[in-house]
Amino acid sequence: MKMDSTNETQSTAAALTSMTTDEMRLDSSKLSEIDELASCSSCIAHSPASWSVFSVALLAACGGGDPAEEMTNTGAASPAYQPLLGSSNQPTPYQLATTSTPVPTADALMNWAEGAFPIYFPGRSSTQISGSLAYRFYSQTGNYIGVLGSDVLVLGPPTDNKVITVGKLSEFADRVAASGSTQRLTAEEAARFLLQAQFSSSDAEIAAVQQKGFSAWLDEQHRLPRSQSAWDWLVAQGYSAVDINEYFFSTYPGDFASWYQIMGAPDAVRQRAALALSEFFVVSLGGVSDGVNWASFGVAHYWDILCTHAFANYRSLLEDISLSPVMGAYLNTKGNRKEDPASGRLPDENYAREVMQLFSIGLNQLNLDGTPKLNGVGQPLDSYTQADVSNLARVFTGYNIDNTLARSVSPKPPHFQINNIESARIPMLLDPRQHSPLEKSFLGVTIPANTPGQESLKIALDTLFNHPNVGPFLGRQMIQRLVTSNPSAAYVARVASAFNSNTKGVRGDLGYMFKTILLDEEARGATGLTSPMFGKLREPMVRIAQWGRTFKIKSLYGYWKIFNAVSPNNVQDSLAQSPLQAPSVFNFFRPGYVPPSSALASSRATAPEFQIVNESTASSYINYLQNIVYYGFGNTDPSVPQIVQGSTAPYAPMLVPDYSVELGMVHDTDALIKRLNLLLCAGQLSPSTQQFIARALAIDRPTIDKSADFKRIHLARAILFVMCSAEYLVQK
Repeated sequence: MKMDSTNETQSTAAALTSMTTDEMRLDSSKLSEIDELASCSSCIAHSPASWSVFSVALLAACGGGDPAEEMTNTGAASPAYQPLLGSSNQPTPYQLATTSTPVPTADALMNWAEGAFPIYFPGRSSTQISGSLAYRFYSQTGNYIGVLGSDVLVLGPPTDNKVITVGKLSEFADRVAASGSTQRLTAEEAARFLLQAQFSSSDAEIAAVQQKGFSAWLDEQHRLPRSQSAWDWLVAQGYSAVDINEYFFSTYPGDFASWYQIMGAPDAVRQRAALALSEFFVVSLGGVSDGVNWASFGVAHYWDILCTHAFANYRSLLEDISLSPVMGAYLNTKGNRKEDPASGRLPDENYAREVMQLFSIGLNQLNLDGTPKLNGVGQPLDSYTQADVSNLARVFTGYNIDNTLARSVSPKPPHFQINNIESARIPMLLDPRQHSPLEKSFLGVTIPANTPGQESLKIALDTLFNHPNVGPFLGRQMIQRLVTSNPSAAYVARVASAFNSNTKGVRGDLGYMFKTILLDEEARGATGLTSPMFGKLREPMVRIAQWGRTFKIKSLYGYWKIFNAVSPNNVQDSLAQSPLQAPSVFNFFRPGYVPPSSALASSRATAPEFQIVNESTASSYINYLQNIVYYGFGNTDPSVPQIVQGSTAPYAPMLVPDYSVELGMVHDTDALIKRLNLLLCAGQLSPSTQQFIARALAIDRPTIDKSADFKRIHLARAILFVMCSAEYLVQK
């Protein structure tokens, strides 16, 4: 039975969804105030106590001596505090990402201060947020403690009521970690971290993060062995059979596999990183089916490449995707031949262009913080030229899939010859006869004429890997996928520095880069929760994966038949997004997209996900969610792996959610909303939104004695209302 599609249900969901733009709107007056405070260190040091509430933050200055003696009025900690910081050398922002101990959150720092210096910060005070400032006030002593950006500040009688900068959050990392304050996380802080690091949060995962802390929990997830590969999953489902179903020509098994990976595979952190990487190193299932047999298996193996290297090294990932059969089919390295002066044929330049423009260095030369380098007249400097493209294209000649393996014959007329399934995952082979022997000069490097193809490839990929653009170019986009659409330049610089060198001096460590993104002070701090410029619109496919994982979706028959959710033939129920089904190599949206004619446009703030938001996709998301939220995904033939053409069987449940805990709360609206708010929104639903949803649900008059069907419909409405609210759609 499908959920009753009442006008009240749809109008409530639509009302909640319409709030999205307002949630992301730039509050220019507030932002200018924050910028003025944050950029003026002299203001912080000498400002009067009348605005102290707006600029408080933490300690370090109270390291056992008299704060009045140890603090100065210059806005910085005096030399007497250097022992507290552990070093007399102040790290630069770029060095912070290379410390082994994660930067504490504002709350962790203030918790530590309360425990270490109770004479100044007695008891447990609640954290207050004002603009970019997180602070606590202690009425017994008149002291303030808080964090402004990455600066730790104190104010009160011991400082002569002047705001004093005593250090950076990063400088307290070791002491906060040693004190255990980093483990004193709220459930909301843990859930927020989980929703950035993977797809969903659960009671057990929240408790684990609270107990272990962000860093230790994340390290544990990185060490987990890889779960069943997408390739092996397809084999186990029966899709490798050469039979009348002709899976070797079909793309739908590839959709099934990719949806299973992001919704059902147990190594969720790895799968989330792989999804983010799949939107950088783009291959689309619909774009390769004409170029290879077994396209579903080829794309499944491509996903496996992303998973295998998600926490490994960028250089090895770049090589594996360059030699991937589906990448060869998608961007034309498959069958790419050397130049032929007689016919005028030149090497195909598609992959050479995109591997620079999209997969490594981007269009413009970049500073470490991701901002473009400019020429003498203020214009961005190009990172490569057309000559670079043409010369690099010669490197990618002579490659093709392995056609030496035994073939099969399709059992259906006209009995096509079918390539061996292994040809969809064996790296492309080099035919030296078709490899260009010419000199190859690009990006300041010259590969001499007649250099063997494998050596040419190594030189080319090493050149791209070592280009200074890669860290900021890749890092900024991974921040966008996981944390915030418009990251600060300082955030990008810290992540780029992590890419450039991990704690052992190794370049390209993706695991270390992802960890830096998730543990950065901008990701973990409370400031972003109230900033209109922080956060990201949740991608539609991530929302559905989150729903499935949150409510432990399971298959009744062992199959996972979720189709491509980008459906031009069924726009009213389309998600406008589906894993590994981007409409082009430029992904679903561009990383530099700025919503036109919006408040965000006034500051050129990027918000890529809004590029696929319009009247149709906003409503079709509600329709898609409403179709599954009651009993899950259904199918006319859920007990068989294939699509049954012309089936007249009734629509039946196939992938069903487990609502057992939530169904027990249906009669208690406040408890139900509180639970959904924590698991789905990390506690970020405002009181007014919660009240709005509660009023809508009250129409049902839920009681403990209602029927099971009533309770399920009521719960489905509650989930729908939460997942259509602006404060859910915009993840902070």
